[in-house]
Amino acid sequence: MDRVRNLLEQIKSRLEDLNKAERKVAEIILQNPQQATRFSIAALAQAASVSEPTVNRFCRSFGVSGYPELKLQLAQSLASGAAYVSRAVEADDNPEAYTQKIFGSAIASLDSACQALDPNLISRAVDLLIQARQIHFFGLGASAPVALDAQHKFFRFNLAVTAHADVLMQRMIASVAHTGELFVIISYTGRTRELVEVARIARANGASVLGLTAENSPLAKASTLSLNIPLPEDTDIYMPM
Repeated sequence: MDRVRNLLEQIKSRLEDLNKAERKVAEIILQNPQQATRFSIAALAQAASVSEPTVNRFCRSFGVSGYPELKLQLAQSLASGAAYVSRAVEADDNPEAYTQKIFGSAIASLDSACQALDPNLISRAVDLLIQARQIHFFGLGASAPVALDAQHKFFRFNLAVTAHADVLMQRMIASVAHTGELFVIISYTGRTRELVEVARIARANGASVLGLTAENSPLAKASTLSLNIPLPEDTDIYMPM
């Protein structure tokens, strides 16, 4: 996927890895990317309450030479439809407003996920699924229903497939895994310790692990292959698993 088109998703996904000052810059950009394209470096620094050198360091951390190039990439990202969309439902919204916001957020999330997916990784994931003699879908919390739904759908293809939402059962199955088994582990944040540990146990026993999770998360790093999911929401509040 073109780096320009998912620049805003990259900034969002790396928020926790940025230092305090650079995170302020990121938050100002994500709050209003259109306005950020019109800021001078001095205006952005003032809005974020940081120094201009901090803005330059932020730009270099995302592979651009400086703020002018970052603004250009932001403008191209917005023009290509890869904007970070955040329209929170407010307490005083009427039914029409919050209905539009909820559906708009769902559409934006699907579009963001589509843009972030690498077709080559999709092809490799399909190969893992085809080659597996046994497929296990694991998830916890809000990811558990996704795992159970996957079992229901894959069962129709006459595949040997299971799904588990209990962490003890997940560890037990991973502990007796063998080569030829595939563990599809679903975690929106990729930071759930229990699922990361299950992935490591399964791989240590020769199984393959396909992670459906956040880019550069602990689960992504522990997986054989990871399909990355953008994080447009505050998952620590709304979706902790």
